[in-house]
Amino acid sequence: MTMTDRPVDPLRRRTARAALASAAASGLLAALTACGGGSAPQGRHPGPSPTVKQAPAWRTDPSSIAALGDSITVGFDACTVLSDCPEVSWATGTSPKVNSLARRLLKKDPAAHSWNYARTGALMSDLPEQITEAAARRPDLVTILIGANDACRADVRAMTSPAAFRAGFERSMAALRRSLPRTQVYVAAIPDLLRLWSEGRKNPLGKQVWKLGICGSMLRDPDDLTQPAQDRRSQVRERVMAYNEALAEVCAKDARCRFDRSVFDYRFTGQQLSTWDWFHPGLNGQQELADLAFRTITRKENPLEGAAAPAG
Repeated sequence: MTMTDRPVDPLRRRTARAALASAAASGLLAALTACGGGSAPQGRHPGPSPTVKQAPAWRTDPSSIAALGDSITVGFDACTVLSDCPEVSWATGTSPKVNSLARRLLKKDPAAHSWNYARTGALMSDLPEQITEAAARRPDLVTILIGANDACRADVRAMTSPAAFRAGFERSMAALRRSLPRTQVYVAAIPDLLRLWSEGRKNPLGKQVWKLGICGSMLRDPDDLTQPAQDRRSQVRERVMAYNEALAEVCAKDARCRFDRSVFDYRFTGQQLSTWDWFHPGLNGQQELADLAFRTITRKENPLEGAAAPAG
């Protein structure tokens, strides 16, 4: 009997079959796992961890500044009657009497590295044009203080609507970011116009000047304390607060923007007002605005500013 004619041991046959079945099952499991049919071992992440994008650090020492806004930022009526006086501007002024942001922040020749594109009478709808002018200078910091003229109209019915104001600021910020993606933006709240009325009306001469037509929606008939007059003034204040809410919320969406509500909250007195019109900031008022802005811009941390509108 040859080797090929020898009978096969039944036990050995069963063992061989079991081994083949086990190998086939292992191969199938490996194939399923490779094709995504199996789960990853517990405790192990199936892929790389997503990276968290850090917000850009706020720089407290810009090398150039462009100021945007209205008559407040060009120092209207701060030096002489019915005239701009940019040398005392809180943002870019050169006068040591005010000690503007430019003088405090810019280490090299502040006058040569700061530009003022604000315009007396400017509305929110005028801001995009100012941004276009400023973009050519490529400033490190842009300051924005605008909106008082949108509320200071001849009558409350002529005030800019909150929706239009917000849309205008959103368009302005989008335009700014297209041209200046890394520029930091400081946005000041619109001052409290109701406090302006309550402080300015203490001066008899100021009330006479207001009759020329300054901010009629708020300052018309300053001694009228009837309910309709009070309601009118409250309506203007509420509109300013709505504008500030829009400024705060739009700014909060931009990692390089800081909104400063302290400009609305500041308890100014007649000492900060122009002695020409008791409406615009005088020298003292410009200095206070510079102080408020400097504190916000040079603050190291960047908290959730502007999440809520200025409180009443």
